[in-house]
Amino acid sequence: MHGTESVSAWVQRWSHLVPAGGRVLDVACGAGRHLRWFAGLGHPVTGVDRDPAAIAAAAGTGHVIQADIENGPWPFEGQRFDAVVVTNYLWRALLPVIVDSVAAGGVLIYETFATGNESVGKPTRPDFLLRPGELLQACAGLHVVAYENGFCDHPERFVQRIAALRKRPADETVPARHRLPD
Repeated sequence: MHGTESVSAWVQRWSHLVPAGGRVLDVACGAGRHLRWFAGLGHPVTGVDRDPAAIAAAAGTGHVIQADIENGPWPFEGQRFDAVVVTNYLWRALLPVIVDSVAAGGVLIYETFATGNESVGKPTRPDFLLRPGELLQACAGLHVVAYENGFCDHPERFVQRIAALRKRPADETVPARHRLPD
């Protein structure tokens, strides 16, 4: 079952970008590994997944919703979150909705499979593999803090990942807490 693995190192690395006490949405949350991570950091968490067994495993960690977000309505219409986290999931039609769910001052932390993965394992279908630069294009309205596209060897996979902030309307620069160290 997805979501029983260790917390993604990418998610851990960029979780400091989530505003203190900020609301976190985990899309396709699986059994809730990232829900537990962010709840442990003091964030109110919400997760959504279509798998009833995954939702049952994640129950008790924040607010979890069973919903088929690919074929049904987006259950968070009009809501914004201080962080939106997505790992190992891609449904292109939802990319704009996911990006739009990031609140002003919030962060998108996204990591999933990319083109090339078909040579080392599943998924292999192009529908589930990001094309080069695709996350950058999807996040064009956000301030990209970090982006990677390439091969990882533990376990072997091709990934694309991004950490991107939505500036507040009055923000001219990136706040100090979001700057990388020198």
